[in-house]
Amino acid sequence: MPSLNPSQREAVRYLDGPLLVLAGAGSGKTRVITEKIAYLIGECGLRPGNVAAITFTNKAAREMEERVGKLLGGRPEGLTVSTFHALGARILREEAGAFGYKPRFSIFDATDCLGILADLSGSVDKATIRRLQTLISHWKNARLSPDRARKEAANELEKLAAATYASYAATLKAYQAVDFDDLIALPVELFEAHPDLLGKWQNRLRYLLVDEYQDTNACQYEMLRLLSGPRAAFTAVGDDDQAIYAWRGADIENLRRLPRDYPHLKVVKLEQNYRSTVTILKAANALIAHNQKLFDKKLWSELGQGEPIRVSACRDDEKEAEQVVMKLQAHRFERRAKFSDYAILYRGNFQARALEQRLRDERVPYVLSGGQSFFDKTEIKDVTAYLRLLANEDDDPAFIRAVTTPRRGVGGATLEALGKYAGERHLSLFSAAGEEGIGQRAQPRQLAPLMEFRRFIADFQRRAARDPAGPVIEDLLTAIGYEAWLYGEEERRVAQARWEAVRELADWLTRKGEEEKKTLLELAQTIALINLLDKREDGSRPDAVQLSTLHAAKGLEFRHVFLIGVEEGVLPHRESQDAAGVEEERRLMYVGITRAQRSLHVSYAEKRRRGRELIPCEPSRFIAEMGEDLRFSGGKADAVSDKAAGAARLNALRAMLDRKAE
Repeated sequence: MPSLNPSQREAVRYLDGPLLVLAGAGSGKTRVITEKIAYLIGECGLRPGNVAAITFTNKAAREMEERVGKLLGGRPEGLTVSTFHALGARILREEAGAFGYKPRFSIFDATDCLGILADLSGSVDKATIRRLQTLISHWKNARLSPDRARKEAANELEKLAAATYASYAATLKAYQAVDFDDLIALPVELFEAHPDLLGKWQNRLRYLLVDEYQDTNACQYEMLRLLSGPRAAFTAVGDDDQAIYAWRGADIENLRRLPRDYPHLKVVKLEQNYRSTVTILKAANALIAHNQKLFDKKLWSELGQGEPIRVSACRDDEKEAEQVVMKLQAHRFERRAKFSDYAILYRGNFQARALEQRLRDERVPYVLSGGQSFFDKTEIKDVTAYLRLLANEDDDPAFIRAVTTPRRGVGGATLEALGKYAGERHLSLFSAAGEEGIGQRAQPRQLAPLMEFRRFIADFQRRAARDPAGPVIEDLLTAIGYEAWLYGEEERRVAQARWEAVRELADWLTRKGEEEKKTLLELAQTIALINLLDKREDGSRPDAVQLSTLHAAKGLEFRHVFLIGVEEGVLPHRESQDAAGVEEERRLMYVGITRAQRSLHVSYAEKRRRGRELIPCEPSRFIAEMGEDLRFSGGKADAVSDKAAGAARLNALRAMLDRKAE
């Protein structure tokens, strides 16, 4: 602990009651959490099984685990370091019987749930169904019951969502399934209904540490309040200046509630920033000072003044992309920097198109955040449907996908008859297929492949529960003939790429099974919570410019940042013009500024293309709010000369490098 600063050390050592650590951007909050875990276990005598650190992403949880392992000379057996949803799933699997579920319930993803909502609502409009899904998700996170949602519905869409809400919950239960929101909502309901179970978990998890506290929603707050109980032995770490997720249910009110609910709350502020220069922090502090503050906090740094912040006006969004790429290349040549030292950040994904085109034209390598999730790939969903069915035979969407991909001789008419019979009998498709009554609904030749599929799943269920994961997944892929089916369905290049993804999944499951001594069935039960996008264990990134939305960039840092499209109507967004909306947009700008370590370039377009029109734009109010220590360039008057000077400078740098290479 000697290398911690005084505030960090105070946060680590404080154990006399509930603690809120206000951790500014780049102030070492992860270090405080990991040092405190090591302190609790290594010096205070708590058993690892009595400590839980909770965060929002698998990546953050894994980083914490690794750091704690280094501090304690190995990962402590029994320590909980997980996401909120993983902890919720663990509680529900252990206590499944108390709320009428089997321990092997399924966790449905957004696509599965979308299909259920489409059936229940009777709507065929995908946009409407997605809005229903969002509304129900918000209601669950805000702890609104179906009855209350029905009473508070204010328009036709909300009335439709409220009418669908109760049926949706009942359908999930019939499928022995939960959605992601249920992983928090159901443990809260369970604890409220069963004080004995709450006492059991309070006794087990005797000290809680919560990361990114400002991003919690009402349901997560209640889960933490219940788990911490009367002892209130917890450390919440967050930053009110970085609360940017209200649109997905996060509630900054949770920060206001803490001092009210816990009058003896201790507050420790981490204000020393280890990331950015004085110039960057001065602009960030000036900007965020325009928001109403829950807690006063001002970041400071010992890293020197650094480069001035440059603000560029561009003729339009196409010119902005051209100028940003040109300046980035020149900056990189001058400093002999790597491409991965640079990030281009923006408010919305639509802004990436012009940038991508310009980067490709200039042969600049880049990576785009927010790409397709590994588990969203069609081939991965095909294979994991089998794994889901092995884990929970009542998972109807998994049953339908598995029996039809690749087709196993079960036709549409057979499935229709089976679905009708299962509905009448209130059974899952798998269970209905095993009843004698189904023989009255279809011909023996139709039922034979269905019976064979049922036996096939049962055989693999037995193997998946006892044998090592690797051989079972290999045999499953061989038995269903997925590789041959892919090459029969797709042209060779596409089939090869898709099969490589399946091989990656199989290899990963094999390795995970060996490392954690888990069967395929155990892995299948948790697979919905595993994010393979975080699988780079060394945390390395390719040498490429990072393109990212501001929301996706939170928690990251880059030596040099280009923040683009800083215009009224874009940042702040045109749909966030009320006081609360502008404050959240200002926090989003603050997050963007504080991603930068050494240099920050801000740009805006004087006109932006919408459809076929070029719409005039005004620079964002946030630029003026960053203070007076900014260097401006560009605009109508000197756009031509600025471009010519930039091109000449870049050409001169290239010529110089060519001469050195000779």
